[in-house]
Amino acid sequence: MSLPVPSTCGASCAIFSGSSHLSSAQACMSKGKCRNMSLGASRGERADIMSLKTMIASSPIAAVISDPRLPDNPIVECNAAFSALTGYGPEEIVGRNCRFLAGPATEAELTETLRIAIREQRPALVEILNYRKDGTPFRNAVLVAPIFGPDGTLEYFLGSQIEIDEAGEAVGGRSARARAQIEALSPRQREVLKLMASGQLNKQIAFTLSLSERTIKMHRAALLRALGVETTADAIRLAVEAGF
Repeated sequence: MSLPVPSTCGASCAIFSGSSHLSSAQACMSKGKCRNMSLGASRGERADIMSLKTMIASSPIAAVISDPRLPDNPIVECNAAFSALTGYGPEEIVGRNCRFLAGPATEAELTETLRIAIREQRPALVEILNYRKDGTPFRNAVLVAPIFGPDGTLEYFLGSQIEIDEAGEAVGGRSARARAQIEALSPRQREVLKLMASGQLNKQIAFTLSLSERTIKMHRAALLRALGVETTADAIRLAVEAGF
């Protein structure tokens, strides 16, 4: 049974456990009827989903985008790294809620941490036990972050995942490294990154900082280079790891 809260892959992987049958949203998508994935989607919606696809496509970190406005908050985009991590192909991922990565040993207390963050529409990061398609468990450092529309309403969630092995770096170590990287940014770049991590897009950030959207795009490109990451999704993950 699903809980009545929106979820991304990372969140729903933890919050849900149960049937992996086709959801109503997945069936809807398979028929081309869902918002953003349908032939009837508006030009703005199609541009929106293409922008989100670009956000995660080239990232070496497993990532998905989910749409909480659709029934069961299905995944609407995933990247190749997510398929490689989980063993599921894109056709098995898009249109489904991420509960299929949960299993019998998924930790309830970490589930609650994600549940609260989702309800409050804010970023969260936990290390939780998930399961691959072949049933093998893996320790998953799951990020959940909201993405808001121009009017400030919640539109999507970003979920990203990094496998942590037994010899992997502890959370504290990754957080310290992320903070050091972000401290090397200029004050303005840190401001932009913090707003990115809060779910704001270029136009919203420009309004908040009283700058032009073109200037924000320049700062965004510069901070990606400075952080040594390829995508906005990767930068957001670093910001959340650093405690932004």
